Amino acid sequence: MSTPLRVVLDTNVVLSALVFGGGLAGRLRLAWQRGLVLPLASTATAQELVRVLAYPKFRLSLQEQGELLADYLPYVKSVRIPQPPPPVPDCRDPMDAPFLHLAVAGRARALVSGDGDLRALAKVFEGTSGCPILSLEAFSRLHSFDPLPP
Repeated sequence: MSTPLRVVLDTNVVLSALVFGGGLAGRLRLAWQRGLVLPLASTATAQELVRVLAYPKFRLSLQEQGELLADYLPYVKSVRIPQPPPPVPDCRDPMDAPFLHLAVAGRARALVSGDGDLRALAKVFEGTSGCPILSLEAFSRLHSFDPLPP
């Protein structure tokens, strides 16, 4: 078995995979469950996921939130972010910086995001860190993972 691809998944990508579960996001969920991709998480990114799952618009009970987290967190590699964190480009949204720090500290092969603010930094971030910032569509084209049984 090959080494899983180390990736940072922005909260919006994880939510799409867990809450909505269809299409490419659903295939990504199966890929992490099968060990084809290894999602990375830091304290800050995990806390954001917990916070966002509790948003009233998702109408998830505490039990449902826990079940979704239980379908993600066991597959995640925890990464400790050093203090001070690694240098990253300035973000328009300060809530995006932890994902950049995680990608650098965790030696991610890609940061997968639907966030326009993050993707706007793609060229400069890849130039300084070697880690591309990709949409889910671009990621799935570059790293075709077929989570279906052989």
